[in-house]
Amino acid sequence: MGNEKIETVELGNGGPRVGVQGLGCMGMSFAYGPTDADEARATLERALELGVTLFDTADMYGMGENEKFIAPFIRAHRDEVVLATKFALSVDPDDPAKRVIRNDRAYIRQAVEGSLRRLGVDEIDLYYMHRREVNVPLEESVGAMAELVAEGKVKYLGLSEVTGGELRAAQAVHPITAVQSEWSLFSRDIENGVVPAAAELGVGLVPYSPLGRGFLTGAFVQADKELAADDFRRQQPRFTGDNAAANAALLEPVRAIAEAHGATPGQIALAWLQQQATARGLAVVPIPGTRKRSRVEENTAATRIRLTEQDLAQLEPIAGKVAGARYADMTFTSAGRE
Repeated sequence: MGNEKIETVELGNGGPRVGVQGLGCMGMSFAYGPTDADEARATLERALELGVTLFDTADMYGMGENEKFIAPFIRAHRDEVVLATKFALSVDPDDPAKRVIRNDRAYIRQAVEGSLRRLGVDEIDLYYMHRREVNVPLEESVGAMAELVAEGKVKYLGLSEVTGGELRAAQAVHPITAVQSEWSLFSRDIENGVVPAAAELGVGLVPYSPLGRGFLTGAFVQADKELAADDFRRQQPRFTGDNAAANAALLEPVRAIAEAHGATPGQIALAWLQQQATARGLAVVPIPGTRKRSRVEENTAATRIRLTEQDLAQLEPIAGKVAGARYADMTFTSAGRE
């Protein structure tokens, strides 16, 4: 199955046509410990061979290093890929552990120029506002992003971790092609407001961390004991201490269903998310992140798995039993404002 190309879908009304699964590139140079750069580059190429065309990065991943890392691949395949990057998050130079959010017009213009330079392209296909700064009017932020479209620096606009109400307000300023938010068997809070709003407005949904940051694959249980010292999952509440142990037990039905399908637990998690597109009436293009060719082959093969109604019923209760929040500070997420 690994050699079969995945299907395609229009990402939002009037948006680009992309493979039904994208690739999150963050871990290739940021957040998840040491990387084999050569294998990561080979993974980008293999993903494209398999029909993955949406490649996702952000200016804050490694302080611009992730954009630089994928730039040669993007330029070599410019007409074949849809490039997504983001602005709004940066690191406080006086406190590297602190994140700064900026959505003002001046910063947006500065940020896009930096991304264009690092990526070595003339235009960004899909430009997201990474997080919302509530003290800056949404109309100002989206208005500034719309100016970039008019100037030919950006093709399509996206938002990340916005509420349903914020999405509607943004859509009134300029068409929004996609919303990127965490969505998985372990994280379903966006189903309350964001997903219905996206379906209503014809906006595509791009779930990040569709494998629960690797937890849904069974790759680790206790992040603080099993992962590298610089792996940011060590700071997330649901992957440490008693929460991690309780959440590991929730994987049992995922493993059982995987065995019945001759699949892996991660493939079942991705298949569940892919089937939400039909269930909820909108385009859903998950962006699982990986740095290995074998994993991208496994992930894309999940697009061909069809879960039964019985499977879906067994998976339904999992999210409601998860211990711990997605982030230590949820104020920066849609759930923190919904």
